[in-house]
Amino acid sequence: MFIVNSYALAVVFCFITMICWGSWGNTQKLAAKAWRYELYYWDYTIGILLFSLLLCFTLGSIGSAGRSFVPDLMQMDGGAIGSALIGGVIFNASNILLAAAVSIAGMSVAFPLGVGIALVLGVFINYIGDPKGNAVLLFTGVALVMFAIICNGLAARGSNSGDNKEAKRKGIILALIAGVLMSFFYRFVAAAMDLNDFEHPAAGMATPYTAFFIFSVGIFLSNFVFNTMAMRKPFVGSPVTYREYFRGNMSTHLVGVLGGCIWGLGTALSYIAAGKAGAAISYALGQGAPMIAALWGVFVWKEFKGAPKSTNRLLALMFVLFIVGLAMVTLAGE
Repeated sequence: MFIVNSYALAVVFCFITMICWGSWGNTQKLAAKAWRYELYYWDYTIGILLFSLLLCFTLGSIGSAGRSFVPDLMQMDGGAIGSALIGGVIFNASNILLAAAVSIAGMSVAFPLGVGIALVLGVFINYIGDPKGNAVLLFTGVALVMFAIICNGLAARGSNSGDNKEAKRKGIILALIAGVLMSFFYRFVAAAMDLNDFEHPAAGMATPYTAFFIFSVGIFLSNFVFNTMAMRKPFVGSPVTYREYFRGNMSTHLVGVLGGCIWGLGTALSYIAAGKAGAAISYALGQGAPMIAALWGVFVWKEFKGAPKSTNRLLALMFVLFIVGLAMVTLAGE
């Protein structure tokens, strides 16, 4: 299987993760022109699962280093399988809430709040489980990101109009809950892997490719519970049915699958990089995604169009704090 052997390449992978995690929401925005996010989300989870299989039978099975996918899957013990599955269930619960927040409040509000909180809490959780890197630089960078989140929240509040104020408040609450839940999923998946040696992982533990596949299965299976509930009791609008899903045209379905593949690529690269960078740093760099999402929301989707100058200043400060904070997180791993 393919293994990262340098910290520089691990950082490159983490930055690709950041771009992917901050960009998949664009496919949700595109699909929203045709149907509701609950229906889009089914294609999204299918895309993640299909991409995980593709990755396992390509990068996860080529070369002489480490165990290839099928032998690795067969030797995993129940604890490692259960941990990766739980990670998928936790992620799915949080991400459905985040998708709802995006549909209500927009990318430039939901992502920085939800994923930003997941970054702050998740770094602490992952560092305790795998303490790699300079703690002072790492947590100083996280503190700067936290201030960036506060700036985004103030900007969102300042941009609320009388017509959408209540809706955005609901979106912000959903994003906050999603962020707290999301901070836990990565640690469960990391616990299924032998982070100290991907080439010769301990018996019963998984390679990052196999762990990602089990994690994806957890997402897909839990979707029958979480997304069915969201369809029947939506946060906004009327209920939707499976009949509506199967009536969707192929192009709309493919947009959702593409979104899952984009997110899946970012997640897989984050796990692959974790062996060299450490779980906390790999997770933290990837969770710079709110800055990418905010860029899409501000400059492409024009979600702050017509906002006062004070809001634009807060957004500019948010971007600066994110960039400096992520730079410190990168240096923490040197």
